[in-house]
Amino acid sequence: MLCPVCNVRKAKRACPALGKSICAVCCGTKRLVEIACPADCGYLASSRTHPPAVEQRQLASDRGLLLPLMQGFTERQARVFLLLGAAAARHRGELLQAPIDEDLAQAAGALAGTLETAAKGIVYEHQPPSLPASRLMADLKSAVAELSTNAGGSIDRDAAIALRRIERGAKSMAGHTSSSTGFLQLLGRLLAVQGGAADPALQEGSDQPGGPASSLIIP
Repeated sequence: MLCPVCNVRKAKRACPALGKSICAVCCGTKRLVEIACPADCGYLASSRTHPPAVEQRQLASDRGLLLPLMQGFTERQARVFLLLGAAAARHRGELLQAPIDEDLAQAAGALAGTLETAAKGIVYEHQPPSLPASRLMADLKSAVAELSTNAGGSIDRDAAIALRRIERGAKSMAGHTSSSTGFLQLLGRLLAVQGGAADPALQEGSDQPGGPASSLIIP
């Protein structure tokens, strides 16, 4: 039986997410990117314990792109950045209007502008120009509100700083890949948003309810 994902190679691995067997190549390359693997998948657990060389190189490349964006962060800002990045990567939008990096840059920039304006005592909600970006901004806004509730106070200043870095990352990714969703995919791989566990280098424990911490040592 051919793999139903690629329709090229033989299906040899039972995929609990799809409910059918797929080939090893699709399992390895589309895991947590196009396939929402459950946390108890044996292949997922094995890959995290013994990742193949190609995945290790991808992981090193991803970290190399993300770490500079987090330079100068306080621990709280790093946590906010990772949580908002995970919220962005989880967002799927409408069927025919899936978000791209440009939408993320617009959404993060507009919400950061709103928070920065509010800090000056002016109530004005900046709006991104596209509908997909507006939908994504709504999710990011909800994430900021939830983080404020969990933190027991406003995190607007830290959220604005984190959002500006996300905006920068989404804009700069164009120079590293031809994909229009390169930065969103990077966030998905590092934060493993479908599988529920973040890259151990970015999340190793938290004293905030329900959110990843960053005990990452930022040079």
